[in-house]
Amino acid sequence: MEKITVYEKPTCTTCRKVSKILIENGVDFEKVNYYIEPFSKSLLKKLLKKMNMKPEELLRKNEAAYKELNMHDKKYTSEEILDLMIANPDLVQRPIVEKGDKAILARPAETINELF
Repeated sequence: MEKITVYEKPTCTTCRKVSKILIENGVDFEKVNYYIEPFSKSLLKKLLKKMNMKPEELLRKNEAAYKELNMHDKKYTSEEILDLMIANPDLVQRPIVEKGDKAILARPAETINELF
């Protein structure tokens, strides 16, 4: 079976639900707390490509950092958004689940089933 990696914030309710679903189904997986092990730009780009998403689609728009950076009114390039996500991990939607050449944003948690 291909390795499964869950990029998460441990205090996130949806992240905990995804972990519970995987454990209940006997799935072996690795958790990465991206607040402790931050994303690199190349990893974020790789995950976005696997999810077929653009950086702006992965933004958490209700976060204080999004509002403080006035991201709604400013036009940022994809590269600038990636840099902001790396500097402000709260801007990244979670959890991101990667399996082989696929990745999904597991919101809601039940979308994890798309990987099996």
